[in-house]
Amino acid sequence: MYGSSRAENIALDFASAAPSVVKSIRQRDLLNTWLRLYARRQIAPAIWEYQPVRLEEELSDLIYYAVEFSTPTPRLIIQSEGTRISRAYGHTGKGVPLDDYVGPRHAPFVIPIYHECVARGLPVYSVADVDDVYGRIVAYERLLLPFQTDGKVCHVIASVKTFCEDGGFEIKNLMRGNDALPRPKMRAVIDRELFHRAPGRIAPAETVEFADQPGSGIATGIIELN
Repeated sequence: MYGSSRAENIALDFASAAPSVVKSIRQRDLLNTWLRLYARRQIAPAIWEYQPVRLEEELSDLIYYAVEFSTPTPRLIIQSEGTRISRAYGHTGKGVPLDDYVGPRHAPFVIPIYHECVARGLPVYSVADVDDVYGRIVAYERLLLPFQTDGKVCHVIASVKTFCEDGGFEIKNLMRGNDALPRPKMRAVIDRELFHRAPGRIAPAETVEFADQPGSGIATGIIELN
């Protein structure tokens, strides 16, 4: 039985969230590109359709996975990984199943998040605190984007961002540098407001109020946009 089976015994709670739950501007850009594709048919897009602007700039923080269904529960195989992620885990993992890559101690905290993304076919966002080798607290923000073919989620792209309120931190062996396990802060399925509203646009049926300066004698007007 592979390592992620341990994760199956832990029931994780996932909040329902809108895209605004994602903190990183770069991750929001990645999510917005996914949302534009999703909006066409209300299903996860195919991975070859996904071409975000400035994708090259994000590759060091991205991990691509293929989803295999040869076992009772889906298994994610690392197809490529960013350089920062390799440094955080201390080694590369191309071609390795995710549960083997993260190891048995971390699998219960990681694998169910990916399984939720595959099962729901929707983006999943999570935040956990981890400690670097010097004990500084680092926020580990993970955005998972699902992609499907023939009605089944066959690929997942993970964007990982790290942030430390104290400023600098040591990325090397971040996920393996001490005995402290990740401390989950948030797990959310992005299942609300699944559309991308371009900046500066007014959505249909919004109410807009126009008011003149006080004392002008002109009444306030309300217009509903349909």
